[in-house]
Amino acid sequence: MRVFFDSSAFVKRYVSETGTEAVLNWCDQATEIGLSAIALPEIVSAFCRLRREGKIDNTQYRQLKSLLLADIEDAAICDLTPAVLAQSITSLETNVLRGMDAIHIGSAVALKADVFISADQHQREAAVRTGLRVEVV
Repeated sequence: MRVFFDSSAFVKRYVSETGTEAVLNWCDQATEIGLSAIALPEIVSAFCRLRREGKIDNTQYRQLKSLLLADIEDAAICDLTPAVLAQSITSLETNVLRGMDAIHIGSAVALKADVFISADQHQREAAVRTGLRVEVV
């Protein structure tokens, strides 16, 4: 099963918070993990924020980043293709979304994800409208 994670969901794989257990379960069930190309900078940005806020130290930051980089070696990473951008624009025109959230939806459609995992309500609603099977974490 190809499981696509948006950044808000996949970061829970590394940072313990509400939804972490569900993300780990979905990762275990996945035969392939799908991510948008924008996920890596978004997740590293979250790690940097945690470090700035003093919630993690430099060593923990490096460990989290290393784990993420190792995990994405086997992931299906969707580039920003014309098809992804077209789907993203359609999602923006028909839903209340941020641009990056629309790119995740476009990426999931392009990768033909079996399930789309997100923690964002507006994004989940828009993903359902595109025909994606959506799960909340």
